[in-house]
Amino acid sequence: MQCIGIIPARFASTRFPGKPLALIGNKTMIRRVYEQASLSSLLSEVVVATDDDRIYKHVAEFGKVVMTGLHHQSGTERCNEALALINHDRRYTHDDCVINIQGDEPFINPFQIDNLINILANSDRQIATLVKKLESPEDVENPHVVKVVFDHAGKALYFSRARIPFCREDQNSHTFDHWLYYKHIGIYGYRISILDKLVSLPAGKLEQAESLEQLRWLEHGFQIHISETTYEGISIDTPDDLKKIPPIALGP
Repeated sequence: MQCIGIIPARFASTRFPGKPLALIGNKTMIRRVYEQASLSSLLSEVVVATDDDRIYKHVAEFGKVVMTGLHHQSGTERCNEALALINHDRRYTHDDCVINIQGDEPFINPFQIDNLINILANSDRQIATLVKKLESPEDVENPHVVKVVFDHAGKALYFSRARIPFCREDQNSHTFDHWLYYKHIGIYGYRISILDKLVSLPAGKLEQAESLEQLRWLEHGFQIHISETTYEGISIDTPDDLKKIPPIALGP
């Protein structure tokens, strides 16, 4: 099985315009993401998928990049178009996979990418993603932190911005001490055979309620397999997030 890593990178961002080109130390954010992803031992190649000439020209100086449309509503859609542009020689088959790597995770751990690929090594699996145990009660209640519950086979049952599971019998401050809560880490792996199907699905009611695209997939019967990770990098959503980066993380 071959696996390609695709990094969606758009210039327009409500909270941080031009985010991929923001400098983190002596390198742009998109370059740091690209270089970290390239350390994966299981990816066949890494490609940036952008909709902006400035990002395209910058990435072309050090790596592979394709220009995609402005109309995409999600990274999944952009990955699908990028794959079509890259795969004109049909070197990737329906049994291969795509890893959708977040363009605002400059310190992504390459072992997490390999973890997703190992999940998809089982040919029966369609989509893979990661979760991490939550460590504070505040995160459990935070609607910006997406929670997930899953079954004993590691298949996601539901994602929510609300607290799940909700313990009806114990709603006091000790709830966090008695239940495990998991945060969704937003990196996805897709079997190529189903990627086209995912982007052609109509929006579902659950997705519209929670504003989470993965609920569209669950609502239409697709399975999402999860794996637990203990690592969570620093995600850059706003310019203020750059201040959270410790100097030691920037390297020489």
